[in-house]
Order: sequence, then C-alpha cells, then structure tokens
Amino acid sequence: MDEKTYRLGGAGALSVPVSDADKLLALGSGDCALLYLQVLRRGGTLHPALAARELGRSEAEIRDLAEQLRRAGIIDAESAPLPGPEELPEYTAADISRRSREDSAFRSLLGETQRVLGHALSSADLKTLFGIYDHLGLTPECIMLLINYEADSLRRRCGEGRLPTMRSIEREAFRWARLEILTAPQAEEYIAAEERRAEEAEKLRELMQLRDRAPSPTERRYMESWLQMGFRAEVLALAYDRTVTSTGKLAWAYMDKIVRSWAEKGLFTPEAVEKGDARKTGNYNARTVRSGTGAAPAKKGPDNTEALLKALTDNTKR
Repeated sequence: MDEKTYRLGGAGALSVPVSDADKLLALGSGDCALLYLQVLRRGGTLHPALAARELGRSEAEIRDLAEQLRRAGIIDAESAPLPGPEELPEYTAADISRRSREDSAFRSLLGETQRVLGHALSSADLKTLFGIYDHLGLTPECIMLLINYEADSLRRRCGEGRLPTMRSIEREAFRWARLEILTAPQAEEYIAAEERRAEEAEKLRELMQLRDRAPSPTERRYMESWLQMGFRAEVLALAYDRTVTSTGKLAWAYMDKIVRSWAEKGLFTPEAVEKGDARKTGNYNARTVRSGTGAAPAKKGPDNTEALLKALTDNTKR
C-alpha cells in the first residue's frame, strides 16, 4: 500500500519562531499548541474569553494552559487577559466576506442587527459589527442581547423612532467586555439588574417629587449613588421622611448622610432600619449638615412614613 504524503494547503501563513516550536514540541501538549496558534492568529495577545469561545474550552482551562505556556517561556504574563485599547482592529472587506460565508453564527448576528436597526449596514458599520464579534470575545447571543438592549433603552429615553448607531453599540460592547459580560446568561443577568435599577430610579424620582423636571446633575449623582449602594425606593422613602421632618425641606446632603450611615451599618430594608437605627431625638440634627441656607432646623412634625410609602405604592401602580 502506497504511503500518502500530506501538505499544508492554506494560502495564508503564520510564522512560528523555531524556538517556540521546539518548546511546544517539548511540552507535548496539543491543547497548549492550539492555544499558541489561537493567540498567534489574534495578533499575539491572549484574550481568555475569546480563546475559550474559539477553542471550545472554559476560561479556567484557558488560563491553566496559558500558565503552562508561561512556565515554558513561550508567552509573557503581560500578554494575558487584559483587553487592548478601545479600538477595533482593521479588517478588509475580503476578510469579512469570507467569514460571512463560512461562519453561520456571524451571518445570523448580521441579520438580527439589520432587523433591529431597520436598515442594511454600511461598510463601516459591518466592519464595526465584525470587529465586536471577532475581537471582544462576546458570544453572538450576547451581542444580540446587547443590540436589543441598546435599542430598547434609547426608545425608553427618546421615544419611538430613535435607533442606536453602531458607534454607540461599539462603546457599549467595550463596556460589557470590561465588565466581563461575555455570554448570554451574563447579559441576561446584567439587563435584568439594570431594569430593576431603572424601575427603582423612577420610583425615587416620584418620591423626590421630580415629576415635572429632570434632576440636576448633582441630584442625579445623589440618587444614582444611593441606588448603586443597593437601596430600594421604599427604604429611601424613610430617609426622605426623616430629612423633611427634621429640616422642613428636602436637604440632599442631609439625606445623603442618613443613607450612608445606613449603608455602613448594613441596613438595607425598612425592617432593618427600624431595628438597627431606631430614631431618637437629636439623632439627626440638621445643623450637622449644612443645608446651604444657614437656616435653623425646622421643628419635627408628625411621622408620616406610612403615608409616604402608601403614596409611593399608589404612584407605582398608576
């Protein structure tokens, strides 16, 4: 039986230094060799999420293989997991055309993107979408969720008819990559958390009686910081009540001090506040926080916490 001869048939070429080839052969690990080729194909920088997706491994397995390559003197620790600067690589039209034919996942992503945006992508938009898919390590399902999330968010803020640009989608994709939101389950968890925060922010605006105007930058920073601490509107209603009762008005710095004191004590529910920070006369003296007017604190009025919470619930139901 004649012995067959095999040759590499690819037109393109990747150059492997002889010293690296010798070290890889000495390791005797096919998985390490595959990771080396993937990193080499991606310009010499290891992105664990992208490598995991392309090689069908977990990120933990990729990191273990990277450590084997590092110990063998093949890669440097500096070449590991950090994404590069927020700029996508340049791709040729031929690269994108070839991958569009060969990669069914990218074809599906392209079709979904055009459906959501309502128009065919320009050449520049196509390169951006392909760069997000090829470079950042987000799965196709994750990118689809990102694009739909961006479209829904813009629609809520600006009304029907407004659609995100590929530039805004690219910025959000880089932000998700920094946050390591790379898979559909991670994206779904993130989107659900953001939607809960948006609902709480709307309740909080109702509570702070900001229905007829947008909050100022300072007011917005206060509210966002309280929500980021993990407080819900029902707890912030208690802080609002104590503030107005003690100062006779909404004093943002005063309320912020109350909220931060609860955060330090780990009091994040109405029940925890009532048990862990029972109000005592003089506990929150308005003179401890400047209101900006220099006015003396108003006398305490009746505790109207229950009425506030009822009003907040009624507003939410409308």
